[in-house]
Amino acid sequence: QVQLVESGGGLVQAGGSLRLSCAASGSTFSINVMGWYRQAPGKQREVVATISSAGNTYYADSVKGRFTIDRDNAKNTVYLQMNDLKPEDTAVYYCNAGWRRVGTVRFYESWGQGTQVTVSS
Repeated sequence: QVQLVESGGGLVQAGGSLRLSCAASGSTFSINVMGWYRQAPGKQREVVATISSAGNTYYADSVKGRFTIDRDNAKNTVYLQMNDLKPEDTAVYYCNAGWRRVGTVRFYESWGQGTQVTVSS
């Protein structure tokens, strides 16, 4: 099993920046896609950004040009740099990883516990 631990959330004023981190731990695993999702009160969880092991990225339209996702494969860590934050970015942000045990082909999915991001106007 792969465990994901997020950090870096907090309270920031509109126009400010935050950097989220998510570290994966476990044994003998290989991670494919890592990503960030968010869920605001009363809304469904939505994808924010994803990155493959090869570095291919995807961003939701609402964050393009403001957020940047990157990863350190050696550390099994994914980051989300969030700039020019807006009140509508307020949500709980969750880290996600698709992984498999080394030597096998079945993929699994893990989620972090979530970190709160609050943007004040």
